[in-house]
Amino acid sequence: QVQLVASGGGLVQAGGSLRLSCVMSGGTFSVFNMAWFRQAPGKERDFVASITKGGGYTRYVDSVKGRFTISRDNAKNTVALQMNSLKPEDTAVYSCVADPFALGSVPNAYRYWGQGTQVTVSS
Repeated sequence: QVQLVASGGGLVQAGGSLRLSCVMSGGTFSVFNMAWFRQAPGKERDFVASITKGGGYTRYVDSVKGRFTISRDNAKNTVALQMNSLKPEDTAVYSCVADPFALGSVPNAYRYWGQGTQVTVSS
């Protein structure tokens, strides 16, 4: 059974940085595309970034381009999201997701979801 556990969230001031990590267990990490989604209170889940199995291709939502970087370490079964220049509108629960085929922005296309980690950015 594939499990995803995210960590690294917290409270940070606007302009600050956080690094989220997500570790996979129970599956072969290198066969999965990975992504991060976020959900703010009262809003739908939004795509943030994705990365292919080998890490050679990444994709970002326009609002985080130039500020966030997704990366993965297949030897450690880990995907990370480095978030810089954080803004209050980045406040949300961030979840890592995995799927052998999905890579885009549709949440339901991803089979496996982690529990999420809260990111709060104060102004």
